[in-house]
Amino acid sequence: MYKYDGRVVYQSHDDEGILEVVEVDGLRSLHFGSLPRQSTIKLTDPDQLQLPYVRAMASWLLFKESLDDEALVVGLGGGSLTRHLLQNFPDCKLKVVEYRRDVVKVARSHFDVPFDPRLKIIVDDGARFIRQRSDSHAERFSLLFIDAFDDVGMAESIRNEAFFDACKAIMKTDGMMVINLWGGTNNPEFQQVALWLGRIFDWKILFLPVLDRGNIIGLAFNSKTPVYSLKALRLRAAALEQQYRIEFPLFLRDLVKHNTSIINNTIKS
Repeated sequence: MYKYDGRVVYQSHDDEGILEVVEVDGLRSLHFGSLPRQSTIKLTDPDQLQLPYVRAMASWLLFKESLDDEALVVGLGGGSLTRHLLQNFPDCKLKVVEYRRDVVKVARSHFDVPFDPRLKIIVDDGARFIRQRSDSHAERFSLLFIDAFDDVGMAESIRNEAFFDACKAIMKTDGMMVINLWGGTNNPEFQQVALWLGRIFDWKILFLPVLDRGNIIGLAFNSKTPVYSLKALRLRAAALEQQYRIEFPLFLRDLVKHNTSIINNTIKS
């Protein structure tokens, strides 16, 4: 069976819809019953991040040298981001919240998400999980990644101000949130989320459009994060590009280009 210009190697249904794994030209991708790829792995080079938006979510490395404590990931998909964190940061501990149990099964069976003592996967609604733990998990996570999409866009449960207030509460005071947004800067949904993030994080936020894609990666910095030197960030970006084979200098240039009105809250010339 062929679909999305590739061979379907797995297909199932759950209460939320279709799950499909498709292979084409050595790339294996997860689809939720529609053309957009939720996750992609290169079978001969599984450690390399393939999708541009996932590489852009790695832009947090410009601002933090490592991850040696706890991070929370909302939205597993095929697990590209989760595998990247486990592979590169041996001292990290990850909690991953995924709404669909069958997605977890497929991530394990077809996308090499490992059974690792540093990784705990929880089947739950990510927004509910965070809101219910805003007190018990206060100031717990150094990094918070939000990548919660269904077949039509951002999950409805995360599109409200109370959710982002709870996100701030569970982040360490020098923590960062990285969120995958959709729709372009003129999209009303994006504009609303941007206003919520600005208010909640005192405008210590940056947005990184993903080249030739509809995704925008939002970076939100909690109150005790420093103001970063642009010169130091440029040197760091060049070193990171060599280390990870990811286009960090381009990310930094685009962060500066697209955040002129708010960049001084996080980056100084």
